[in-house]
Amino acid sequence: MDMALYSAFSLFGILIYLVSIVVAIYLIVLFVKLARRGIQALDIYIDKHQGFNNDQDHLQ
Repeated sequence: MDMALYSAFSLFGILIYLVSIVVAIYLIVLFVKLARRGIQALDIYIDKHQGFNNDQDHLQ
């Protein structure tokens, strides 16, 4: 009876370990997507405001 209980706890531990690895990989993928979206937004912002500043420089 005791060995079966230890085996069940071991199996439960392995299951928790595998689930945590899957969640970690999923969070890394989400972070990479967020970073790529942030870089694109920053590029658009820089392009928009850089062109605006260049137009003002020509007026002076």
